Amino acid sequence: SHDTACAVAAVPAEDDGPQWAYLSCGTWSLLGVELETPLLSDAAREASFTNEIGLDGTVRFLKNLTGLWVLQECERVWQAKGQSFDYETLQREAASSSFDAAPLDLDEQRFLERGRMPEKIRNHCYEHGQPTPEVRGDYVRLILESLAADYHDKLSVMEDLIGQSIEVLHVVGGGARNDLLCQWTASATSCQVVAGPAEATAWGNLLI
Repeated sequence: SHDTACAVAAVPAEDDGPQWAYLSCGTWSLLGVELETPLLSDAAREASFTNEIGLDGTVRFLKNLTGLWVLQECERVWQAKGQSFDYETLQREAASSSFDAAPLDLDEQRFLERGRMPEKIRNHCYEHGQPTPEVRGDYVRLILESLAADYHDKLSVMEDLIGQSIEVLHVVGGGARNDLLCQWTASATSCQVVAGPAEATAWGNLLI
């Protein structure tokens, strides 16, 4: 019945395949691996990883991260201003944008709070001496590249904690539909990214 546990149960990974991790990506993201026993080290606790029950006695060792929340908040502001767009349009605009700035620190408290997200992004860039986004595609590109960079950083921490290198990253949930995010995550992490299923929670629940 647990939504993330069901999503992980639907990951199409092979038991005898390369070492893999999962990234359940929606409004928020959950990055983790399946373990046979809990990992209870001080380093794991200090890095804010948790141990949760998984399918067939496994342990889901994972960390909660920011997901598409920042983009969704920007979309809400743009829609309130009367702008019309769909998901495919935003991806095309991001792909054609040449905007180049350092990734956002998505752990900052301002990005976790609702409201005025485009303004918060501009302020962050200004405060850090970075160029500020001008058009919608610039914002989307910066957000998706920041997510990919954050996934790389947290994956590296997790690899150190478990003492293994991740070769395949299974992206499930709504983020699996975002081709740019999956590609940029693959580039940032040097992992093979396998996208889908997008409806992993429903599929996992059905499979169980």
